[in-house]
Amino acid sequence: MPRKGGVLEGLSTWATRWAGSSWAFGVAVGVILTWLVTGPFFGFSDTWQLVINTGTTIITFLMVFLIQRTQNKESMAIHLKLNELVAAIRGASNRLINVEDLTEEEVGILHQHYAKLVELAKKDLRLTESHSIEDAEEDHARKLAAQREEPEDDTED
Repeated sequence: MPRKGGVLEGLSTWATRWAGSSWAFGVAVGVILTWLVTGPFFGFSDTWQLVINTGTTIITFLMVFLIQRTQNKESMAIHLKLNELVAAIRGASNRLINVEDLTEEEVGILHQHYAKLVELAKKDLRLTESHSIEDAEEDHARKLAAQREEPEDDTED
């Protein structure tokens, strides 16, 4: 699949990969060592300190955006993979597809929904049998009805 995207996307992808490489770490260590070695030549002046402070501030500022870009892209990819799994598994609740796009209130409602499933599952000996609250409620009601229909064995051995 050919890569698409603009020059800026290509540059940020390259910068992200390079910044995470051993070479980048080596260059950073080299810059710091060079700065330290040149300290005596510049008399450890304010300008000498300002050079490293300014340089590291600029690099840090740019890296924040690269890190955020990478995290956003990876997060989206993981969500897409999870959405595919939820969509593909029979019996899985489609309520969870794109759950990351819901508001905090909606996520809280879903949390309460699944907390109810946990409570129903605690009443069941086979925790892996149900796939949704509806399934769990139906299974639980069916089991209760079956228990009511069973005659109690009052005979003693």
